[in-house]
Amino acid sequence: HLQRFERYLSVHPGFRAGSEFLRRPDLEQLAPGRYELDGRRLFAIVAADQGRGREKSLLEFHRKYIDIQYLVAGVDLIGWRAIELCDRLATPYDAEKDIGFFNDRPETWLEVPPDHFAILFPEDAHAPLAATGNVRKVVVKVAVEW
Repeated sequence: HLQRFERYLSVHPGFRAGSEFLRRPDLEQLAPGRYELDGRRLFAIVAADQGRGREKSLLEFHRKYIDIQYLVAGVDLIGWRAIELCDRLATPYDAEKDIGFFNDRPETWLEVPPDHFAILFPEDAHAPLAATGNVRKVVVKVAVEW
């Protein structure tokens, strides 16, 4: 729950500013898009999406950024698998977009309700938007190299 985010502040110097953005009282009114918080080191993506379902959600991975995925409304389902267990590459890593995809299936699923978050590191392959309903979420992207 976002109220307990303080326990994670020591993990990375960018987490404090990221959590402050997530505490904005106007998150439900923000237009979807990218919000710069600290240049390329820290930014947020506000999204309003329709879930794809488990079968259509591919495992994605990043190398440059940590994801803090926070649910504003709806419930997201995020699949997870340790990246070292993934060996079925679907789309090679694109360094400019900091994303690649695997055809492997998640080992586990995490249901993330409103006001809750999931922190996903580069070693965490993850399949977001695996729910089927409408989802409004904010993904704070925190550069690994600070």
